Amino acid sequence: MQLDPRPATLGLLLLLCAAAAGAGEAEELHYRQGEHRADYDREALLGGQEEVDEYVKLSPEEQHKRLKSIIKKIDLDSDGFLTESELSSWIQMSFKHYAMQEAKQQFIEYDKNNDGSVSWDEYNIQMYDRVIDFDENTALDDAEEESFRQLHLKDKKRFEKANQDSGPGLNLEEFIAFEHPEEVDYMTEFVIQEALEEHDKNGDGFVSLEEFLGDYRRDPTANEDPEWILVEKDRFMNDYDRDADGRLDPQELLSWVVPNNQGIAQEEALHLIDEMDLNSDRKLSEEEILENQDLFLTSEATDYGRQLHDEYFYHDEL
Repeated sequence: MQLDPRPATLGLLLLLCAAAAGAGEAEELHYRQGEHRADYDREALLGGQEEVDEYVKLSPEEQHKRLKSIIKKIDLDSDGFLTESELSSWIQMSFKHYAMQEAKQQFIEYDKNNDGSVSWDEYNIQMYDRVIDFDENTALDDAEEESFRQLHLKDKKRFEKANQDSGPGLNLEEFIAFEHPEEVDYMTEFVIQEALEEHDKNGDGFVSLEEFLGDYRRDPTANEDPEWILVEKDRFMNDYDRDADGRLDPQELLSWVVPNNQGIAQEEALHLIDEMDLNSDRKLSEEEILENQDLFLTSEATDYGRQLHDEYFYHDEL
């Protein structure tokens, strides 16, 4: 199949505009029904209309200058080429940067009384426009309401765990731990225990393949499992169950329930090289990246990227 030449350009957007995304969701969006979506590279990791408006105001010279500055920063060993490792490291850094920026902005919005902390009541008001308080020991008859009660109680437990100083609310660092527990070491054990409570039905401290698949039961009239189950089984055996003992221990479980930005970044680095490596040396030169710059800048299919107008990325000192 002949590839559209645009994905190489659009793929560059990932490099320039990485932002946080959940590993499972990102993988499904990027390869919907097994087919690569070139538009994912511009959709998943881009700024919105404000970023577009700001970017198009730049002169071509300034656009070119900022792009070259970013390429230089990715090239950690300054050898003039971007390797898979360098691209992956940069994308991971971008994931974390934008996740932290988003959390900081949320903190301002949630801190209703501007006292420098977010209380549980303030969190509820921001999320639900009212303070919600469920009885931990009383299940609700309505299935949908009970499901919400369970999710709300989980949020409350994570909020309390993030609150290290036992103050009336979360400071910025604690709020980041609440919103992104995968980024904070002291939340790791909580994340594991929360996952075990949800998936470890027999209480043995592990998650079996059956528990991993949840409520799925094969149709007795079917000759084989549906495609999505085959995919999930493959992920269980080849991605998560590293010791091949047929169950996930706490550390293996962590790799499943926590967004695997490292895996996403590596996948995207490989994708960029596949699309843009003109001489098949498995690395990208500045010339190879700039080869499609005109198409990148003028394509109506692109939303343009955050990083070319985000000083954090193109400024001389990162």
